[in-house]
Amino acid sequence: MVDQAYLEQLQSNISELETKMSLPEVSSDPKMMQETMREYGHQKMLAGCAGKVVALINSKTESEAILSDPDSDDELKEMAEMELAEVAEKLPEAERDMEIALIPPDPTDSRNVIMEIRAGTGGDEAGIFCGDLYRMYTRYFDVKGWKHKVLDVSPSESGGYKEISFSAEGEDVYKTLKHEGGTHRVQRVPQTETQGRVHTSAATVAVLAEVEDVDIEIKSEDLRIDTYRAQGAGGQHVNTTDSAIRITHIPTGTVVQCQDERSQHKNKAAAMKMLRARIYDEQQRKAAEEQASERKSMVGSGDRSEKIRTYNYPQNRLTDHRINLTLYKLDRVMEGSLDEILTALYEHDIEQRIKAQMES
Repeated sequence: MVDQAYLEQLQSNISELETKMSLPEVSSDPKMMQETMREYGHQKMLAGCAGKVVALINSKTESEAILSDPDSDDELKEMAEMELAEVAEKLPEAERDMEIALIPPDPTDSRNVIMEIRAGTGGDEAGIFCGDLYRMYTRYFDVKGWKHKVLDVSPSESGGYKEISFSAEGEDVYKTLKHEGGTHRVQRVPQTETQGRVHTSAATVAVLAEVEDVDIEIKSEDLRIDTYRAQGAGGQHVNTTDSAIRITHIPTGTVVQCQDERSQHKNKAAAMKMLRARIYDEQQRKAAEEQASERKSMVGSGDRSEKIRTYNYPQNRLTDHRINLTLYKLDRVMEGSLDEILTALYEHDIEQRIKAQMES
């Protein structure tokens, strides 16, 4: 229940966390400090939302008392009625904000991302679709003002890519894009189709949150690092030096590579970012599988084998199968107009998490 006592408890929690953050054993431990600051931010947000709810409830109580008091004059009652009308308008939204604030924060929401798109079934057309998806996302990034950079690319002979890895940096990038992981299916007539038949192809998308050294420990002795001569897109320099880097994490068999930068040092740093993100993502996936209730609260599993969306070109239709959302403006979506669908996915996820919170 949101009342004055609850608000006071939140203020007490905030004071305790402020004291904790000033302790030497906390401030000197990056991971502990990060976790404490995250909880501090959550408690501050809760207190802000709770304060609004409590203020509105108090205003409602006072206005109702005025209206029920026979000694109240007409002017005072008129003001009380106006106040009640304002509370009736604002309280549902404030309570909704409070419900959302009660959801434990996802520590990765504010992270930047590494995205990987791979051509799936469909041969040459799948590679072209892979390129279309990359263009769609980067157009959206440009609209949002996010920085993006190719990390590794394997071009397809007929256009597009066999696979491409790239980073995106900006505000709440992972929070915005985290539901994009899975199989994206396209239905259209390929340019090479002479009889006008619609073909179905697919590409898989992975969205990995960038992680820091404090999130996951990778021992240098567990790594095998190889250099090779870069090839493909990237400029003339790529074929002149062994600047490309391939890193193998021996315990998990995870392999990453980066060839986009001229500098071997920069490629190694980018490859390590990719490696940490992949290993962290796998750890999070296993943890989610072990927690069935958390799994249910997610918009899909993020598994690349899960078909999440169909892009139907003949009908100019996009369908997201997880939330039964259909939009007849595929042309605009492919130009980077993704806000409507990404917002719908986020709101659905919030609804599921609120429901899970109430049931637990």
